[in-house]
Amino acid sequence: MNVTNCTDPVAEFQYHLFPTVFIISFIIGLPGNLAALFHFTVRVSPRTPFSVYISNLAVADILILCTLPFRIHYHLNQNNWVFGNLACFLTGTLYFANIYMSISFMTCICVDRYIATVHPHSYLRIRQPFCSLAASVGLWSVSGVTEWRDRLNLYSIFFLVLGSLVPSVVILVCYPLAARRISRFKTKTAEKAIKVISGILAITVLCFLPYHVIYLLHLLQRMDIIQNCSARNAIYNARRVTMALVTLNTCLDPVLYYMTTNHFSWKALKTTCHKWRSQQIISFQNSS
Repeated sequence: MNVTNCTDPVAEFQYHLFPTVFIISFIIGLPGNLAALFHFTVRVSPRTPFSVYISNLAVADILILCTLPFRIHYHLNQNNWVFGNLACFLTGTLYFANIYMSISFMTCICVDRYIATVHPHSYLRIRQPFCSLAASVGLWSVSGVTEWRDRLNLYSIFFLVLGSLVPSVVILVCYPLAARRISRFKTKTAEKAIKVISGILAITVLCFLPYHVIYLLHLLQRMDIIQNCSARNAIYNARRVTMALVTLNTCLDPVLYYMTTNHFSWKALKTTCHKWRSQQIISFQNSS
């Protein structure tokens, strides 16, 4: 059956799924990523490739999170967009481009941790921030080009494979092998690297891999390679679920920052929060 004779299913579950996931991601992810960005860009000194990649990952997450209020309104109003074409283009570009950026910087973090642990002498030569800054600028530039050419299906598939599936394969296949080798080193650096890689593996399997696989099928459907109506409906519904899952990475990444590195202290964060709350209570009591 030709795809042009098919109609998209209603998928009413999306009107509840998206707002719920987006609200949770926004409430947890925005303060967490803002705190991480401040810490790794202002507090951490000297700058290292690890801190540069973490900072860029936080920026990518923040840009995604800034689009969520518009998307929450859109889905609560049953996919009725009221903010105009320009806002639609900008929020769509920021949202989808930074999905690519997130997994790209996660791959960079894995590579950085592997080299730092297994090849420490080589790492000393490349640990200057310039290399990581140059790589970050290159990734942001490629991401912008990808979104400008998004309507070209073959071009989209090329960048999906190069910018999403290849990093996923690197993380899922290469880095368990790297983790096995790293585990032979009985050092704190090795233990931290194992935690970083394990966290990124979990986020990739839960959030990114399902999204990228379904998006590839979505593109094949748009090219009329997949023409069966039942398959089309299944892809449509699965794409809604995986788009919700991929957004969850924005609130899981702060957990990765705080639980897998020694740059950040939960105790210090807790102390800061208590001090802030105490100051607020004292100010309220004085004003009353």
